[in-house]
Amino acid sequence: MVNTVLDHQTQNELCESGSEYPPRNVEDGDGEVDDDGKSKRTGTVWTACAHIITTSIGAGVLSLAWAMSQLGWVAGICTILFCTLAALYAATLLADCYRFPDPVIGKRNYSYMEAVKAYLGGTILYKLCGWMVYLNLATIGVGFTITTTKSMVAIQKSHCHRKNGGDAPCMFSNIPHVVAFGIVEILLSQLPNFHKISWLSKLAAITSFGYAFIGIGLSLSKIITGHGGKPTVAGVDLSSSEKIWRMFVAAGDIAFACSYALVLFDIQDTLKSSPPENKVMKKAVSIGGLAMIIVFLMCGSLGYAAFGDKTPENLLAGFGDDMAFWLVDMANVFIVLHIVGAYQVLCQPVFRIVELLARRRWKRSRFINKETPIRIGKMSFNINMFRLSWRTAYGVVVTFVAIALPFFSDMLALLGAIGYWPLIIYIPLEMHFEQKKIGKLTIRWFGLHLLSFLCLLLSLAAASGAIRGLYKSLNTYKLFQYKE
Repeated sequence: MVNTVLDHQTQNELCESGSEYPPRNVEDGDGEVDDDGKSKRTGTVWTACAHIITTSIGAGVLSLAWAMSQLGWVAGICTILFCTLAALYAATLLADCYRFPDPVIGKRNYSYMEAVKAYLGGTILYKLCGWMVYLNLATIGVGFTITTTKSMVAIQKSHCHRKNGGDAPCMFSNIPHVVAFGIVEILLSQLPNFHKISWLSKLAAITSFGYAFIGIGLSLSKIITGHGGKPTVAGVDLSSSEKIWRMFVAAGDIAFACSYALVLFDIQDTLKSSPPENKVMKKAVSIGGLAMIIVFLMCGSLGYAAFGDKTPENLLAGFGDDMAFWLVDMANVFIVLHIVGAYQVLCQPVFRIVELLARRRWKRSRFINKETPIRIGKMSFNINMFRLSWRTAYGVVVTFVAIALPFFSDMLALLGAIGYWPLIIYIPLEMHFEQKKIGKLTIRWFGLHLLSFLCLLLSLAAASGAIRGLYKSLNTYKLFQYKE
């Protein structure tokens, strides 16, 4: 499916056949068109920021305090700064690759794969890139579903403990929550493309800050009242082998929280043409990256200071007293709302590529290409039968896998580890070398290759930790293990 990247000839064929690249409703614009013949893009720096924050400041931010406890003060802060700044820098380089060959007036690259094809050519690299990008994006929905379910169950458990006492054996099935979340995402996935979900990203971005700052506030309160932990420079004291494995996992948790480059081109394709998209995108990446660095450092540092060596894997799990229960419940509600939006932001590129390739393969199929206008009162929208059926099937499969394989998050960590270095660092740097014609053995060439090498080591370490975690999960795995 992802072996083929549509070249400009194919784009023209799609335009002539009445299809759009990327698919977009005719009602999206106001009748004006951009330089590629598509309806006028309306995205701004703030909508781009919302998309970036939605994908980067996720529920994983609550595990950064645990990561800090494994690494210690010095290594933890240095790792957070290194990973966030490296990802931010690479993302600014990607912003210049949206158009080819000129970053301002060149032809558009609608996806990560197309940019790789345009700048680096060949077939092996961009095919491998495509498989990694879309495999990561396709499977991440399962991880999101599992994470959301845990937050829903946490709210249910909180109510149970308040009603029946803290010692009550409150065990609940995950299945109803997984199914409910799946139904919501199936409905939202019918929104045609990125241009229709900016409001969802804004809501998700707001709620992501909500639960992050609740965790920060509760940690700060614990420290101020004198009930904080005893953090150390070296982190939790463990045997040498266990310490190394945990440090690998912790570094991976931090690195993968910065992996928003997978959807960067999809986000940039929503921006207005003036001012130039690359300048607006760089500003959005800088704002989103700065927000990410601040939140990551505050969550990691204050959470570690609040709990010390006993820092839980999920920061919110450490606040179970009666004074904080309503804030923890609110934070879990925010997590659910955030992931509802993040799921769509990260799955829309998968929807787009499948539908685009289907349009290319079956140009005259009414089932695939026909948009049927529907009007309900003052509301009007289009229904496409292929979009309706395949996105629904996708949602059903994701829901089923989340029920059957509750340890899937370990597999997701492994996929993220494998894709981190090539997709987030290596390929953006290689495209930058090609675009700017940077000479070999220059100071800049050595510096960027050193950055790439350090990130490769980080990715290998994280992959090792993920493989070990997956192995341990498989040893205790039971099919449809769905109670917590």
